[in-house]
Amino acid sequence: QVQLVESGGGLVQAGGSLRLSCAVSGRTVSNYNMGWFRQAPGKEREFVTCISWGGDNTYYADYVKGRFTISRDTAKNTVYLQMNSLSTEDTAVYYCAASNYLMATSATQYVYWGQGTQVTVSS
Repeated sequence: QVQLVESGGGLVQAGGSLRLSCAVSGRTVSNYNMGWFRQAPGKEREFVTCISWGGDNTYYADYVKGRFTISRDTAKNTVYLQMNSLSTEDTAVYYCAASNYLMATSATQYVYWGQGTQVTVSS
């Protein structure tokens, strides 16, 4: 059984940075295409970014492009989300997920999900 555990969330001031981690157990991270989603209060879950199983392809939603970076460490079986220049609009619960689809942007294409980690950006 595949388990995903996010960590690294917290409270940060606008303009600050955070790095989220997603530890994968049960299977190696290179078996899946990995993605990050987020869900703000009262809003639907939305795609943030994804990385291919080989780690050589990434894709970002327009609203995080240039500010967020996804990466992975196969030795640690972990996926990361580096978030810079955070704004209050980035406040949400962030989820990592695993997919069998390459460069998947829809939540329905992901089969395994973490429990989420809260990111709160204060003004």
